[in-house]
Amino acid sequence: MQDAINTWQDVQREVLGRIQNRVWKPGDIIPNEVDLAKEFGCARATVNRALQAVADSGLLDRRRKAGTRVAVNPVRKATLEIPIIRQEIEQRGQHYQYALIEQQVTDPQADMQAMMKLSDGQQLLHLKALHLADGLPHVYEDRWINISTVPEIVAVDWQQNNANEWLVAHAPFSDGDIAFSAGAAGAVEAEILNVPLNTAVFIIERSTWMMQQSITRVRLTYAPGHRLHTTI
Repeated sequence: MQDAINTWQDVQREVLGRIQNRVWKPGDIIPNEVDLAKEFGCARATVNRALQAVADSGLLDRRRKAGTRVAVNPVRKATLEIPIIRQEIEQRGQHYQYALIEQQVTDPQADMQAMMKLSDGQQLLHLKALHLADGLPHVYEDRWINISTVPEIVAVDWQQNNANEWLVAHAPFSDGDIAFSAGAAGAVEAEILNVPLNTAVFIIERSTWMMQQSITRVRLTYAPGHRLHTTI
């Protein structure tokens, strides 16, 4: 029996080594958590966390009652974080500015109510804002925030705070979804970003949730030339 492995990172390294060295080949079912915990001399919870980390990277396929199998066709997953727009701009050595365009508490339209899974009568805070880099438009933010989930937002001074940064700091989320698309600047976007009508723009639409409660849905329209960088 090998020396005890005490941390989930140690177990993760051992599991990755066995996959990389083809001790466990693609398609193989690996030993269960109880047996691995006994072999490594650690708690089953430690093994579980390590296996989940490897599964999250795409190298293991975990199925309830069917065991854990080495992925036949590993899918590498990109890591996406909700960026702080101010930090993105300042890290490029540019001066950051923020301008609130519009703020209102309102009843959502039917499509927004459906996307955020709201009950009738639930109101949202609707914010429109512009983030600038060196005095030039960088991204137009059109955001809806669920007051029921984040009631403290009604007391925030949105002239002095931007929702992107405030929500990251004060409204932790459990899950979300994100979509990327290319589009043409409409009349509103063209005016705010100071570009010709129908200019090609990059759009990110993102929703975040705390369990079953929606937190926010935002549409970010970037000025031409924006690049998205992530890791795999």
